[in-house]
Amino acid sequence: VAHPILIRGESGTGKELFAHAIHDASNRRDGPLVAINCGAMPMDLAESELFGHVAGAFTGARREGARGRLEQADGGTLFLDEVDSLPLSLQAKLLRVLEDGQVTPLGASQPRQVDVRLICASGRDLRAMVEEGSFRLDLYYRLNVLEIRLPPLRERPEDLALLLGHWLGSACREAGRPPIEVTPEALALLRDYSWPGNIRELRNACIRWSLTLAEDRLDVADLPEEMRRGREEIRPGSAGDLRSVSDRVIGQVLDECAGNVTAAARRLGISRSTIYRRLRKGPGVP
Repeated sequence: VAHPILIRGESGTGKELFAHAIHDASNRRDGPLVAINCGAMPMDLAESELFGHVAGAFTGARREGARGRLEQADGGTLFLDEVDSLPLSLQAKLLRVLEDGQVTPLGASQPRQVDVRLICASGRDLRAMVEEGSFRLDLYYRLNVLEIRLPPLRERPEDLALLLGHWLGSACREAGRPPIEVTPEALALLRDYSWPGNIRELRNACIRWSLTLAEDRLDVADLPEEMRRGREEIRPGSAGDLRSVSDRVIGQVLDECAGNVTAAARRLGISRSTIYRRLRKGPGVP
């Protein structure tokens, strides 16, 4: 089994697109690339979905059995998005695939050999999940051979013009219309926008503009209100200004970490006790 790769990044940062690029550039490019979102799998069917099943393995199973995604990816790459959603029982079976290259379908008595490269993606801090007991330490070490972090769009405003040109140009071609010019004023606001949905939000915005703009020009008036506002400015004049901004940042990072205080503290570079203290005092309280 080839060395696994772990891609970390917020929702919408392009983790699956990056996994496709890795596969296409590897010596497995002629093999299959199979992608599955672990968070979208019904947990009662997750084992059969990943590992397959033999005939009669459970009520409703196919008579001829079915190959799981791991066997379907044999000779190629399996991309597991939201790998943090896997229950501990399936994490143990996935570990065996990484260690032995063997898959045991549901209801089977003998394992089957597979040759699969595993690319996993997560928007959560797996190390923090290990500390909480919701993710296996041994699996974490096996997956973390090579970790790639995809930064959110708000951390790379210098890339905005390039990405906007790509997605807007692609959307205009698909819509069968001339290219749309972006005014410098609109581009400045788009650079300053926080893009909570990251590249996915940018791509969808470009599609919307390609379908709705009457003119071949994107100006400030064409932007939705939240993009026209840009980032909130810190205005001096009140003792609670800085504290209020600090609370908003902590709240935003907590949301991005799905309420995980340990992960939020690590990302912000502060202690967990600082976050707990701010939560107890309430927003804006010194």
